[in-house]
Parts: sequence; structure tokens; C-alpha cells
Amino acid sequence: MIQLLAQDTTALTSTGEWIVNGFFYVMAAVAILSALKMVSTANVVHAALYLLVVLAAVAGTYVILGAEFAAVTQILVYLGAIMVLLLFGVMLTRAKLGTEEDLDHEQRWIGALVAAGMLAVMSYSIWEAFDTQKLPAEQVPQNTQQVSDEIFSTYIVPFEALSVLLLAALIGAVVVARRD
Repeated sequence: MIQLLAQDTTALTSTGEWIVNGFFYVMAAVAILSALKMVSTANVVHAALYLLVVLAAVAGTYVILGAEFAAVTQILVYLGAIMVLLLFGVMLTRAKLGTEEDLDHEQRWIGALVAAGMLAVMSYSIWEAFDTQKLPAEQVPQNTQQVSDEIFSTYIVPFEALSVLLLAALIGAVVVARRD
């Protein structure tokens, strides 16, 4: 199934393009609605579960776009490791598991206005930076073996440095959370 969805999009017929575009829009809608529910819920655990749905929708989008390595990495790293870390963080900090009325403030409209302004600024910046550029038509997507060969040969030192940094952050989070 993943191989079928991850095929080269230039070989798709007009019906195939319609199906792929439909799946993309469904995944995008699921991600957007879950992200909105994540930031609007008053329950911390429910917010973490909505984040899980957002990350799964992003992984599905990667599969549709033909980036199977990015999709598997998204599932293993973000859905697996980061969500477990986040839920452990919620449990270690002794956050209330029910709804909290203190999380809702009258200043949420100011936050929404700032978010809309940031969206406008980022959209304008991206539009201005990439207005006349086109993607090359002859570009061939990389497969998982090519990406892994690059990571574990060319970029092995930054890869290992990042793993040590993440381990140090995890240990620091546990120390800070357990300090009474």
C-alpha cells in the first residue's frame, strides 16, 4: 500500500491525480482541525492526543507525497518517542488530568490576532521569496536507501551529536520535574 501511494507522481493519470489530491486534502483537513482542537481544549491529556492525530496526519501527507523515509521517521520519532516523552512529562509534573478552567483567559483574542498577524507575515515572506521559482520537472524522488546512506556516511557526526543532545535534554527534564 505504501509503495502504491509513494510512486512517482508524474506517472499518474488525471484520475490518479484526483485521488491523490483528495487524500492530501483529507489529511490536511484532519491535521488542521486536530491542531485547532489541540490548542482550544482545556484538558492537557486530550491536547496531547490531538497532537498525536496532527503528527499522524503529517506522516500520512509524507506518504502521499512519496517521501516514505520522512513518513517512517515521523511515525517512529514523533508519534512514538516524542509523544511518550510528552505524556511522561505531563505525568511527572503532576498536571491535573481533568479540565482546568484557569487555562482560559480573556486575552485569547489578542493571541488569535497575533497568530493571524504572524500567518500574514510568514505567508508574505514565503510568497516574496519563492514567487518566480519553479520546481524542476525532471527531479526524481529519493528512496529510503539513498537517504540512509547519506545520514550514516556524510552526516554521521551531527546525527550522533543530536542523539547525545536529546539524551541530555531528557535527563534534564527528569531532574527538573522531580525536584520538589
